[in-house]
Amino acid sequence: MPLPTDNPFNVLLSLSTSSSSPLGSLYGASEQSANAGIFGSGLNGPFGLPAPTSHVNALTPFLTPPSIPPHLWFYVVRRFQAILNNIAVTTAQREDGEKKHAGVRSALNRHYWNVASDTANSLLIGSWGKDTRVRPSRDVDILFLLPPSVYRQYQSRTGNRQSALLQEVKEVLRTTYSQTATLRADGQVVLLPFNTMPVEVAVGFRCTDGSIIYCDTNDGGSYKTSTAEAEVADLRTTDLTCNANVLPLARLMKQWQRECNVPLKSFQIERLAVEFLRSWSYRHHSLFYYDWMVRDFLGFIIGRANTTLFMPGTFEAVPLGDAWLSRAQTAYKNAVSAADNEYGNYEALAGQDWQKIFGAAAPVLVS
Repeated sequence: MPLPTDNPFNVLLSLSTSSSSPLGSLYGASEQSANAGIFGSGLNGPFGLPAPTSHVNALTPFLTPPSIPPHLWFYVVRRFQAILNNIAVTTAQREDGEKKHAGVRSALNRHYWNVASDTANSLLIGSWGKDTRVRPSRDVDILFLLPPSVYRQYQSRTGNRQSALLQEVKEVLRTTYSQTATLRADGQVVLLPFNTMPVEVAVGFRCTDGSIIYCDTNDGGSYKTSTAEAEVADLRTTDLTCNANVLPLARLMKQWQRECNVPLKSFQIERLAVEFLRSWSYRHHSLFYYDWMVRDFLGFIIGRANTTLFMPGTFEAVPLGDAWLSRAQTAYKNAVSAADNEYGNYEALAGQDWQKIFGAAAPVLVS
């Protein structure tokens, strides 16, 4: 039964069903008649109006344009930018740490080298030296290099030479920091327990081959070869070849370590981040891929349980164990869910999943 033609909607429907071209199927006009308007040359438009000159305008009164949804993964960039901002040390924290380590380095330079410098004969190690610290930083680590004459002096002694040397450094620092709570010298460092930013000082010597040895008082005392400079160089090189993603990944996973009490050491997380990104397919991308980066990193380290890391510079073997494995598996499960929710633009659900990994540093809503 033919449709009545007194209803303009039926006019459009009948015309559209008779068109064969893609343009006609969409707008109710054939390609050939497009220039004549969808009602044909000389025909009036609906409601007795003049025939329209454009098929788009003719449909405008009858069609409501659909709302355009946001693209998939709409919230990923904003979310991870917010997380990284939330875990970055504040300006006040950075300045406090810089003031503390500069003072300690200056005091040791005056005593041992007779120079006025807060940078010479020393280097920042740990998260401050590698730029992987997160808020709030637990401490600042320094490796101070003593003159060769001190090495020769202590080599002539018996007993635990390294322990005796750390005790001497502790007393040197006490003359400057007499008001500071009790300084301690044990293991591998002298600890200055400042209230806001503790400083740990390792002491060592530069060898003729360019390497650095440092004091270890454990097991009767010995010198160990430092990997600090090689770690920094390797991190920076890999970061440059991976679109500056190594340091952000290390910071993100240190936040997970802290939030979920993961028994992995910070340097282990950094080394795993380097290994992972060197082979990750999307290492040349940026924030838009960070949900996948976190998810895939967690999957990667699950496969590294009970394996061994090799430190740059010395190739020292460091066993990873598996005490942290169950926490990594839980985090991976949450990251898979978070990534799925990011794909579907379920903003709050994704945010809740990320909070199970990063805590309050991950915002639930970013829009």
